[in-house]
Amino acid sequence: MFKLNEIKELIKLIDQTSVQEFEIENEGTRLLIRKPGKTEAIIYQNAPAVHTYMPAPDQAAAPTSAAAVAQTPAAAAPSVPQENLHQIVSPMVGTFYSAASPDNPPFITPGSKVTEKSVVCILEAMKLMNELEAEVRGEIVEVLVQNGQLVEYGQPLFLVRPE
Repeated sequence: MFKLNEIKELIKLIDQTSVQEFEIENEGTRLLIRKPGKTEAIIYQNAPAVHTYMPAPDQAAAPTSAAAVAQTPAAAAPSVPQENLHQIVSPMVGTFYSAASPDNPPFITPGSKVTEKSVVCILEAMKLMNELEAEVRGEIVEVLVQNGQLVEYGQPLFLVRPE
């Protein structure tokens, strides 16, 4: 039997790769994960299939089961109205770092001006440090995550008022 946290971790790992389908069997239970534009997990256990669906970050579909609710990451509720604001989202699952090292000041803070090439944070994934650039010119309105926080693929990290 697969534990919920194991299934979540497998989904996160598969989302970081180009693998489109993954299947594993353990003690008579088979788990199939596919990502044709969305991530879904199907568990077969000696009887009828239990099908859970986790919408991709760009889809507004509601989860279809209690298990899917547990697997859907809670979206950060920004405290600033989002009218005309650009979201900088995480391109991967990883750990968010606001500075190059604990001794350095954050790359950006609310009110900071950014250009398309401004580094806004570092995302650590599988021991690799990846600098994330703003890709938009404007002013940082809000930082939606905290330093050291695990972030999901597609999760909003910053709100920017474009110029």
